[in-house]
Amino acid sequence: MTGKKLNGTVIVTYRCNARCSMCNRFKAPSRPEEEISIETIRKLPKMYFTNITGGEPFIRTDLKEVVRELYKKSDRIVISTNGFFTDRIIDLCQEFPQIGIRISVEGLEKTNDEIRGLSEGYQRSYTTLKKLREMGMKDVGFGMTVQDKNAPDLVPLYRISDEMGMEFATASLHNSFYFVETRNIIKDRPMVAKNFEDLVNELLKSYSPKKWFRAYFNHGLINYIYSQPRLLPCDMSFDTFFIDPYGDVMPCNGTQDKEVMGNLNRQTWDELWYSPEAEAVRRKVRCCDRNCWMIGSVSPAMHKYITKPAMWVVKHKLKSMLGMKYSMFELPICRDYRDGKVTKEELDKRSTCDFEATINDGLSDDSREALKGKRGEDIVDDDVVSQGYEATGNGNDNIS
Repeated sequence: MTGKKLNGTVIVTYRCNARCSMCNRFKAPSRPEEEISIETIRKLPKMYFTNITGGEPFIRTDLKEVVRELYKKSDRIVISTNGFFTDRIIDLCQEFPQIGIRISVEGLEKTNDEIRGLSEGYQRSYTTLKKLREMGMKDVGFGMTVQDKNAPDLVPLYRISDEMGMEFATASLHNSFYFVETRNIIKDRPMVAKNFEDLVNELLKSYSPKKWFRAYFNHGLINYIYSQPRLLPCDMSFDTFFIDPYGDVMPCNGTQDKEVMGNLNRQTWDELWYSPEAEAVRRKVRCCDRNCWMIGSVSPAMHKYITKPAMWVVKHKLKSMLGMKYSMFELPICRDYRDGKVTKEELDKRSTCDFEATINDGLSDDSREALKGKRGEDIVDDDVVSQGYEATGNGNDNIS
């Protein structure tokens, strides 16, 4: 193997106790017996950065063992979580105070709880974050997936995170096998874009260079929701990978169907990474037209192609210091839409939304078989109860 370090995302489970309106993963859980083992994790390559995600990672009772092994491989680890399992999060952070924690919060209390479908979800998340800060944890913060329903909460939630001295990560709606969804779409693009525009200006006013580059990322999200080509190249499957609960290594989580480079349960890393199957996936990635703008693919690209975002940051920070504001109309598509040169219907056709698609949920045959005659959310609720917690749904189980 070459000495080149990669960026990796480890999907440790597809089990999830939330009922998010933009993600149907809770309907398609993995079987615990099949989920990625410590032995397979030991076969992963060296990484600069690793994101642990799900599903809900803390539903795994052995997550601390997973983290111990990944710290032998990775310089930095961040866990994405819904914040429900507060005791487990606190316990893990006591052993690994250097770890990053991003708790998904989809707006202020009412909006968040409606979108995420977790009973008292906002209060649970806020309490967990507050406890982590009181412990002295530095790398903690909010993660928000912006859509029509919660866009007005974007800046207010950022301000809460800023007052608490926390990180604030953003995303927009996506469709893929990973989310078990094809119908996510921004309906009122100008309204959502205006809220992103306000966030960009808030970030540019700060004294943090990290936030200035986040402003660029959010500028890219405006570009994305208008269904435009990415601002930066996508190098997923070259510098970055995802591995799912079954050991399948994939380029990313944004493809419509699951694209597999190889399986780490059955192969060594070198056998997998340099295989003909991996090269076939890379050829597909080079021709991919989905134009995803998710932090997992954009952050490595911003580091690799630093000149473009850096020039944007310098220009817009200087303008901010001179009292001038960033405007979404710097993007030609925003002007064209405003001026009637392009219609909503034309933009909808360019998006990754496909109302007729049959989504591939990425499950193994055994996991899919376990769902016959059952609801995934009921299986996970029983699992959560068996672990000593209350069932977590708030009745928002009929999301379609």
